[in-house]
Amino acid sequence: MTGVMGSGTEWGGEFGAGWATDWGALSRAARDAAYNNTAAVSDVAAIHAARTRDSLAARAACPAALDLPYGRGERHRIDIFPATVAHAPCFVFIHGGYWQTNSKESFACLGDGVRAHGWSAAFLGYSLAPEATLAQIVGEIHAALDWLAAHGRDYGAGGPLVVSGWSAGGHLAALALDHAAVVAGLGISGVYELGPLRDTYLNEKLALSDEQVATLSPLRRPVVPKPMALTYGTNELPTLIANSRRLHAYRAAANAPGALLPAPGRNHFTILDDLRQPDGFLTRQILVLQN
Repeated sequence: MTGVMGSGTEWGGEFGAGWATDWGALSRAARDAAYNNTAAVSDVAAIHAARTRDSLAARAACPAALDLPYGRGERHRIDIFPATVAHAPCFVFIHGGYWQTNSKESFACLGDGVRAHGWSAAFLGYSLAPEATLAQIVGEIHAALDWLAAHGRDYGAGGPLVVSGWSAGGHLAALALDHAAVVAGLGISGVYELGPLRDTYLNEKLALSDEQVATLSPLRRPVVPKPMALTYGTNELPTLIANSRRLHAYRAAANAPGALLPAPGRNHFTILDDLRQPDGFLTRQILVLQN
């Protein structure tokens, strides 16, 4: 695996900080551990169960615009929670799960913070690997945004789109920043360089090609000069922290606006809690992004 074009080797220790100076010298087990967020947090199951329970309750309380189709695929669906203020921005959320797991239904409660300020919220579904390639998934997100821009107003989401995503969703949000209807973005604990993933368990389903690594890594693409804030929990894996820090530096070097926002004491999963409160750390950042 080492020395392969598009692998993690070329990045040296930058995405293996805290593990080894040379990514290529790590064992496969150490490389896997560098990206295994679930193994790094002891109570992941309880966190996910609680968020899913609250999200299903949020969907039950607002059932009018759920599972709206934007394409023909089973997971080509959008949930919209309408704005209470005319022409208010729309918070668009893309879930994570390393492009392989989870669904929009388990994240609906994360719109509570901005909805308290009159915003609408939209949650995008997308196909998962290995049934879909990463390039196809990226295309699906753009198709969902096309649909939302064209039809969102019919469901109370007619304002400008602020796209956000967590983990793999942070990667997808970064690639969605160039969509014409998107005015700003927030990447939460995202993966912005794909090369090292080819040396881990994640590639068993992703099957990343050299072309995908080169064209779908935000750190290898031209910078989109729209505002994009990047955040991570200070208790996250060093590899995930490094991804956010490097993308922020890459964008800053191109004079692209957007803050780097470490969330004190948060891990890869608890960082999402800040989206649920009207005065939450991340809710406040989203409100600032649109202004």
